[in-house]
Amino acid sequence: MSQPSATAVPRIAPAAAPLSPALTQRLSRLLPPGLPAPQLFLTVARNEGLFNFMVDSGWLGRSGLLDRRHLPRPLREALILRTCTASRNGYEFNLHEQTISRAMGLSDAQIESLRNAPVGWPQPDAAALWTDAELAALRLVDALVSRLDLDDAGFDELRLHHGEAEIVEMTLLIGVYTGVAMLVAVARPAWDDYRPWLARS
Repeated sequence: MSQPSATAVPRIAPAAAPLSPALTQRLSRLLPPGLPAPQLFLTVARNEGLFNFMVDSGWLGRSGLLDRRHLPRPLREALILRTCTASRNGYEFNLHEQTISRAMGLSDAQIESLRNAPVGWPQPDAAALWTDAELAALRLVDALVSRLDLDDAGFDELRLHHGEAEIVEMTLLIGVYTGVAMLVAVARPAWDDYRPWLARS
């Protein structure tokens, strides 16, 4: 998940100022005052009707896509970051890590684990960072993104810790963020850098 060069030009240019009042209003519902809009938000906003629909419907909110407040916040964020890793989406990993991953309850060590753990999660320190329930869910990410399949053993492990409704929601969340990786691959947005803004806040 290497960062593109500073001279890389997006293939789909983000919506540029001045934004329409409708877009400005939707972005104000998603972002703290003064925070610049993520480049991918502005890329999607090139289709203004779609972007407005995503916000108005609740499909896109302050904590990302498809957040119905049913999954535990740390687990949901871990699934998103691991999906970014498995789908080679460095852009979205960078965006979440800079803005909300820690606020959602993940530690620095967990974030690095999500970035670097090999497929299947055999790393020795896994038990120190993750519960069995979390590891079963994270293995679901690796299986679905790499193979579009989950074997019976993986499902049985997942079912020990998670109900069917939760499994459905986790699976769709993984799918949605795999779709985000596809959009990033097509559009190639410039990476966001929120460090100067965070230093001032």
